[in-house]
Amino acid sequence: MTFNRDNQSLPTWLEKLPKGFQPNNAASFVEYLRWMRSPQPVIESSSAKGDKQNQQENNLTKVQVLQMAAEKAGGYKKRLETLNQRTQLIAGKDNTFEVECAWRMRVGGQTGPENILLPAFDALGIPYIPSSTLRGVARRQALWEFTQAILDNILQQKAKITQQEREEANQQAEKHVAQYFGSLEAEEKDCAGKVIFLDAYPLAKQWGVEKRGLAVDMANNIWSWDQDSPKYSPNPNPFLSLNKPIVLIGLRPTARCDQDTFNQVKTWLKKGLQSGVGSQINTGYGQMHVKGEQNNPQPFFEVKFILEGQLIHGYKRFRNVRKPLNTKGKPDDYAEAEVRPIAFKSMLSYWFRTLALGFLPVAQVKTWECQLFGSIQPQTQGWIQFNITDAKNPRTSEQAKDKPCLKQQGTLKLSYSREAPTTQAERDTIRNLLVNLTWLMFHLGGVGQGARRPLYSRKNRQNPKPPYYRGSRLRANEKDLWWQLPDTPGEFKSRFHQRLEDFCTALATLSDQQVNPRSLLPVPRLSQKEWREAVDSNCQIILCSGKEQFDKPHALALLHSDKLKITNRKGDRIYDPDLCGHTGDRSPVWIADLGNYQVVTVFGIQHSKRQEFLQLLQEKTNPDNYHRIFPLA
Repeated sequence: MTFNRDNQSLPTWLEKLPKGFQPNNAASFVEYLRWMRSPQPVIESSSAKGDKQNQQENNLTKVQVLQMAAEKAGGYKKRLETLNQRTQLIAGKDNTFEVECAWRMRVGGQTGPENILLPAFDALGIPYIPSSTLRGVARRQALWEFTQAILDNILQQKAKITQQEREEANQQAEKHVAQYFGSLEAEEKDCAGKVIFLDAYPLAKQWGVEKRGLAVDMANNIWSWDQDSPKYSPNPNPFLSLNKPIVLIGLRPTARCDQDTFNQVKTWLKKGLQSGVGSQINTGYGQMHVKGEQNNPQPFFEVKFILEGQLIHGYKRFRNVRKPLNTKGKPDDYAEAEVRPIAFKSMLSYWFRTLALGFLPVAQVKTWECQLFGSIQPQTQGWIQFNITDAKNPRTSEQAKDKPCLKQQGTLKLSYSREAPTTQAERDTIRNLLVNLTWLMFHLGGVGQGARRPLYSRKNRQNPKPPYYRGSRLRANEKDLWWQLPDTPGEFKSRFHQRLEDFCTALATLSDQQVNPRSLLPVPRLSQKEWREAVDSNCQIILCSGKEQFDKPHALALLHSDKLKITNRKGDRIYDPDLCGHTGDRSPVWIADLGNYQVVTVFGIQHSKRQEFLQLLQEKTNPDNYHRIFPLA
């Protein structure tokens, strides 16, 4: 099924509609699924180009139908009023409470056409939190608290807990939990739970207010492991989530439940909701605020930031969802600017992996990356949760030529997840690792689109075309002495070395391995064309400063200079892909502009082109302003 270029009045995924059928604004997205089918590519050509075009058109229909579903979700309000009233009547007024999601939420769900991830919908297609999910949240919180109490008692008698003791503690906690939530393996009196959990629906009076409700979201798993090598393969997938919903929660005691038991289960549920409900809770999803309660988790580290340039984005949005193509037959869309915690989590994970590969064996790097940041395979939450508060996005997502550069800002907060170790020594190690890693991330590159390049302007060129600004400038709040930039490159070199050494010290303690920043592991044998993103002996980090050229910082101007360009088949002079990357792949060069100087990271320096760039950088930079800060002397 190809993209509907002629008649764009209806969703292009809808099958032939029955005669006289008219979509209703109050109808849910799920109701339309019965008329939908997974689009089948029409292979008009045996060439790869034909396959690619069909895939692009299928992706466009996917985004179009999701955007239409989100825009029509305002019709749910009347039904939600009925559902809210039903919850209050069944539970009783004193047994309900409201929770507000700090950002987005994705609970349960199913896989729809074209593998779209859909949140949980009830039988009539209204998004909700199933009662089974709420029970699981409360039970998990109770299990965690019981287990921790047992382990704390053991730690008072000995310094270290064995794996067997952890398993035994969990088994004892399971028996305690069964008294509240029931279990088929428990005694007869505890087989059934003592509290009834009701399905939870968004609050009708707040639905649609301040963009609360069904919203298109985007997941992009950029990196994966291909045996022992990190593999770069962006794969953006749009899906539906709930944006900042306020949800009405209802509980009801059974005849066998006393008031103390009921209050205890309610407390566990509130604490569990504050930790997060649904998927991706370590990146800000599903974390609920309970009115009048102290909200968890409390951060162990936070930093205010300002990001300028191409920014962090969610999904691409059509200007007119009914007419998604412009007069030239191209998608008439734009990227929705949004401060997303997952962008910072992904960047910190990237730099952890990139730095650690120079000091630890690959198997250990994979293990610790998964342990700290979480993973899909194996499914692990991770020890660190990432949140952003006070987020501010520009009023528009599109950069105008005559306007200042767009910017985003907020406060990045790092906290321990429920999976993190609980001893103070282990937490101090994790904190030291993440604090120094965050400092290094802020000074080695940006975040979001264009993260590998410093911010520069294109608007003063002859006949400029968007984007009028490219690259990324990430700045921390410099009122804090920790984040104040030294005035000279020499001072920054000393600061950088101290942060790297502190990171390595924490990494050595965490992994129980020897980690010396001046003693790098042997690099796997690679051809001249091959390179890996690792701060190892095939990597150099240069600190330099010089005159700006063509509105570009000194280091970037040299990277883009005519001397390093190549001639393509059409005879045009273009940037060398061995230095600047190419469509669908990344550049082996990172450049961060820190104002008075730039930090240049070059991977795979065995390649002749990168050696040529490093040589040019040294030749064109005053010796007093050129410092090699890695490898350490």
